[in-house]
Amino acid sequence: MKYWLVKSEPDKYAWSDLVRDGQTTWDGVRNFQARNNLQQMQVGDLVMYYHSVSEKAIVGVAKVANEAYQDPTTPEKQWVAVTLAPEKALQKKVTLEQIKKDERLQNIGLLRQSRLSVMPLSAEEFDMLLGLAN
Repeated sequence: MKYWLVKSEPDKYAWSDLVRDGQTTWDGVRNFQARNNLQQMQVGDLVMYYHSVSEKAIVGVAKVANEAYQDPTTPEKQWVAVTLAPEKALQKKVTLEQIKKDERLQNIGLLRQSRLSVMPLSAEEFDMLLGLAN
């Protein structure tokens, strides 16, 4: 199993929208590195759901329900999407400020490549983030 983090602006598609919908097509990614990360996702992988821009916090954990397929928002074959389903809401949000202050998380992709919308997490990083949420 692999671990990931995806970012979404809460006013565009919030965690509550994913919970309401039961699953969503994670499409519209137009960055090659983020696309490559989508292509590596496998069914059952766990995904931290991060509200970017206004909230700047991890709010839930999703699961990959369907591996990479042609992004339905474009005819260009180079872009892919995956299907995500909600797994669980976090007991408390994990803010960007908390992550920045935690010395164990100084190499996390969220801090090193802050503009990347889909990024891998190590199992250790995933567990540390879950720990901060409890």
